[in-house]
Amino acid sequence: MKKVRKAPVMAVLALMLAFMAACSSNGNDDNGAGNDTSKPSESANANNGEAADYTFGEGQTFRSSEPVTYSMMYSDHENYPYKEDWRLWSAIQEKTNVSFDLSITARTEYENQKSLLVNSGDAPYIIPKTYDESAFVASGQIVPVSDWVQYMPNYMKAVSDWGMEEDLKAKLKEDGKYYVLPGMWEVAGGGYSYIIRKDVFEAAGVDVLGQEANWTYEEFYEAMKKVKEHTGAKYVISDQFKGESTLNIAAVQYGVTGGWGISNGLAFDHDKQEFYFADASEDFKAYLQYFNKLVQEGIMDPESFTQEDDTARAKFFKGDTYVINGNYQLLSDFKSKMQVDGELYMIVQPGGPKGKLQIETSRLENGIMIAQRALDELGEEDFIKMLRFIDWFWYSDEGQTLALWGVEGETYTKDAEGRIVLNKDIYYNGMNEGAPKQLNVDYGFAGGMFAYGGTAKLKTSKMTEGEQDYFNRILSTREPRKLAPPIMATAEESEQMNLIMTPLIDYIKTMTLKFITGQESLDKWDSYKAQVEANGSTRYTQMANDVFQKTKSKLGY
Repeated sequence: MKKVRKAPVMAVLALMLAFMAACSSNGNDDNGAGNDTSKPSESANANNGEAADYTFGEGQTFRSSEPVTYSMMYSDHENYPYKEDWRLWSAIQEKTNVSFDLSITARTEYENQKSLLVNSGDAPYIIPKTYDESAFVASGQIVPVSDWVQYMPNYMKAVSDWGMEEDLKAKLKEDGKYYVLPGMWEVAGGGYSYIIRKDVFEAAGVDVLGQEANWTYEEFYEAMKKVKEHTGAKYVISDQFKGESTLNIAAVQYGVTGGWGISNGLAFDHDKQEFYFADASEDFKAYLQYFNKLVQEGIMDPESFTQEDDTARAKFFKGDTYVINGNYQLLSDFKSKMQVDGELYMIVQPGGPKGKLQIETSRLENGIMIAQRALDELGEEDFIKMLRFIDWFWYSDEGQTLALWGVEGETYTKDAEGRIVLNKDIYYNGMNEGAPKQLNVDYGFAGGMFAYGGTAKLKTSKMTEGEQDYFNRILSTREPRKLAPPIMATAEESEQMNLIMTPLIDYIKTMTLKFITGQESLDKWDSYKAQVEANGSTRYTQMANDVFQKTKSKLGY
């Protein structure tokens, strides 16, 4: 094992304090740096600089003096399948002297394979693209990485400079630690909204640009009603994603949960500092009444909640409908597939009873788990070395730019103001339509395994002019939301809560569809509330609040 020189004690202590703040520790010995022998020692240099056989730190390229290989899981995406000769791999190796021993798995099987390898103790050292690490914590096969982030200077700088402490609370488990290194953005994204036929809305007398900043869902309804009267269309909106995205983004403005974001049906009252069950509230009833009105008045196609995405898109492409939910990448794609002339435009998400709120508030992305096997086999000092490579690749501006855009002078250049300019013969994300090469397919850059997280400048660099406009409209007209605290339950508590939650949420999903489409009358609202209660909503909410009361000091409440 190679020796790494010790850091000055004060420097280590300073970084430990920064680490503790980043993790929102309650200051007890079992959660801080303390005397816990399970924590890393001070044997590795925590400052920027040069260790025994590698360089690292803010503003420096990680580089090992000797070639090193790290094992890593890799999710192979069918739209840009793995190639051994991608420029990505050689570019990383040239800069850092690091290569990978990849465990390649088809994207559709990645989660299953991850579970198999982690639970067996045979997982590769680095496990990227992890959305939810909860199932792996109890196994002991994943490193509590919050114990080690003080050795990652770029990561710690992002936490400090961008004020990520509140965001990171969402990753804490009942022991006050977190087990995944999340991708972190300086600013939240634009998220999903509604792609509309702006030309048709304006022909119907709707001042889209003048009204959208102040639109609520009710005013959006009035606008769609004008479009229906003007066009005589059977439906104005026929949605994709089985309505899941629309239900999700509207739920935010009504103070409830639904669609992709239904989760456990809980909302958090920040004034009272307690959870309450939102999906049987009067707010939830109003939310259902809104969509039921759209369906009953022929504004929204009831098939929105059952049809396949391609069916919804075909209706929009043919000009039979004028609104569809999507993100900006889909807007770029849709423009080339329209079968009728028209101007597509992505509106800012409408507001609602709870205000005009930003949908995307968390700045965290999927992240990286580290297998306990890596620490066991590498030993502490070489484990820290691997972390510092991860710190460079996933959290330094240089590494993030490489993962997203590739090699300057080969795949991109910079203009006089330092902005990224993708080579004209390369296509990416709506840029250089019709170019013969693709940044992800032909070079391996801009893939979902590595290219997430970074500065606001890097985030906007991958946006077309139209997407930047959409993004800026959200930031200037919509208010950020407070984040709800995580429910830091033990494995036993989580199991008990899941036994209640699974049938409860299944029932709510079923009834949501029935109420919206009119299969069940909202006159039976009291019966619905009674059944939600019978399915355990009060018990579940009480358990969530009990867990919160036990752990809130770790969260800074």
